[in-house]
Amino acid sequence: MTFARILLALSFISALVVSAGGPSNQAFARDRAKDESACGRDASRVCRKVINDGDMAILDCLKQNRAKLRPVCVKHLQDNGQL
Repeated sequence: MTFARILLALSFISALVVSAGGPSNQAFARDRAKDESACGRDASRVCRKVINDGDMAILDCLKQNRAKLRPVCVKHLQDNGQL
């Protein structure tokens, strides 16, 4: 799986945490960048087998493998109500 595909999946996860009103495009881009920097490496390392299974599969994988995630990713997921 390519890194670009992982980033695309993480951008969807970021969209899940956006409120109904939604942030501006610039704020959304910031949130996406935070997702990528916080959990991108963990997703590609821990969840490689489910990358092609969709965004929710990646999020489920990250949740199931919490013990293997870097602290920055765990904190990011917690801060966004994903963990």
